[in-house]
Parts: sequence; C-alpha cells; structure tokens
Amino acid sequence: MRQVLRKVIRETGLAKRVTMHTLRHCFATHLLEAGTDTRILQVLLGHSSIRTTLRYTHITDRLVQKLASPLDLIQPAS
Repeated sequence: MRQVLRKVIRETGLAKRVTMHTLRHCFATHLLEAGTDTRILQVLLGHSSIRTTLRYTHITDRLVQKLASPLDLIQPAS
C-alpha cells in the first residue's frame, strides 16, 4: 500500500506530505462528518481505547456548521 501511495503522490505531483497515517486520519474524520458514531470508528480503526480514536478524528468547520443549536428548536410562546 505504501508503494502504491508513493506512486500516486509522484504521478499527481502532490506537494503536501501524505502518509498512510494521514489517510487513516482522513478516513476517521470523513466518517465522523458523515455521522458515524465514534464507537463504530473505534472498532473500524482497531483501537482498544476510545481516547485514541478521538485523537484520530478532527472537528472540521463543515461538521460544526451542520450542527443545529438546541435553542433553534424552542418555539416562541403565543
């Protein structure tokens, strides 16, 4: 897999540093953004501790923007 990744990076001319570890972080973050439960992520990533899984996931602006405030659900009194 590492050799394939290096070949793709070379062929595409990516300037950013990309590693298998980077792909693992991206995988976890994208699944989190898609609404996957962190416990499921823990199993998929093979972590024994949820704390390790939480280090793998990154909160993005896109994820924060998708959240609805509980205050928005309050109906004004008539």
